[in-house]
Amino acid sequence: MRQQESSVVRALLLFRDMSEQNFTALMSTAFLQRFPAHVSLIAEGDSPDFLHIVVDGSVELFAQHDGRETTLDIIRPVATFILAAVIRDEVYLKSARTLSPSQILMVPAQIVRDVFDRDAVFARAIVNEMAERYRDIVRAYKNEKLRTSTARLANWILREDIRQGQTHMVSLTIDKRTLASRLGMTPENLSRNLGQLMSHGVRVAGRDIVIEDMAALNNFAKPNALIDG
Repeated sequence: MRQQESSVVRALLLFRDMSEQNFTALMSTAFLQRFPAHVSLIAEGDSPDFLHIVVDGSVELFAQHDGRETTLDIIRPVATFILAAVIRDEVYLKSARTLSPSQILMVPAQIVRDVFDRDAVFARAIVNEMAERYRDIVRAYKNEKLRTSTARLANWILREDIRQGQTHMVSLTIDKRTLASRLGMTPENLSRNLGQLMSHGVRVAGRDIVIEDMAALNNFAKPNALIDG
């Protein structure tokens, strides 16, 4: 791994304050790998061999049961995923695949657990990260239970506009099937909901969603920091 990439990983809250010796021990066993889009990285039910860190690209976390599949989360740089399974040495509860060409840093799970046992600062950072992931799950659960599918889409547009630089034009960087699944709806419902949002200041232009009336969209969406973060 190049120094620039190591510095990006070092800046993560998970690794930022741990000892240099222990960080070096982690990185000396890690390797950075490039994957094309739509490559399976892990499968639910398998035991964790590595802690995965998305350095570039995007990764979809999903689950399957009885012929059905749902998107649980989309991970973008720079972030870890499936940390709890690695620390507890338990099977994955989710599967993961690349959505776009990606660079993934893979740190052997056993060395992560070894450093966790001897580096209190690293252990505290792991607890903090897993606590934040738990809060993300609570927010997602509230979003699904307390909002209609159209309201969930409206708030996703508002959040994505912020993530993409507040240009009032959101570019779809994932396919509509994946977005619909992430928001808990079918692709057909996604199309209908986009149509309904036209009366609330939204216009669809190809793969872009244009916010023409921010006040109208906010008034309909009613964003809530206790749900949206």
